[in-house]
Amino acid sequence: MPKTYSDTKIKVPRFNEESGFYTTPERSKIMGKIRGKNTKPELAFRKALWASGYRYRIDSRKLIGRPDILLNRYKTVIFIDGEFWHGHNWEERKPKIKSNREFWIAKIERNQQRDAEVNQELSRLGYKVFRFWENQIKKDLDACLHKVIAHLELQSHKS
Repeated sequence: MPKTYSDTKIKVPRFNEESGFYTTPERSKIMGKIRGKNTKPELAFRKALWASGYRYRIDSRKLIGRPDILLNRYKTVIFIDGEFWHGHNWEERKPKIKSNREFWIAKIERNQQRDAEVNQELSRLGYKVFRFWENQIKKDLDACLHKVIAHLELQSHKS
């Protein structure tokens, strides 16, 4: 899929010893346990959406960005983003990164850039994009769910 984005792509340095990064086996084990899908907030949101009578697909490979939840009938996608990986309160948190700053700042800023690119492309394809922080889901699942369901009900009345 050709990309015609105005921003230049942020280059993230490789996380390996040749680039000056050294990881211990213990650090590698910890990082290996970080889950990219089926997180607790994701499962809670999916369970609540299912209980509300909406059926969906998860981690759809057919769409750019692999949305966490796809409601194809309603042309709606939902992403539930982790605070660290997607840079929640980034300007406040950025100075607090102490180790491997060169890597982590580029990594998180590239993730944010990619999120914007994905949102733009999905919108161009006619999808409504919802993005929630994991903490939003944990603290106020009902409000997040209500936001999505209100949109879905509006869509079902149009068709």
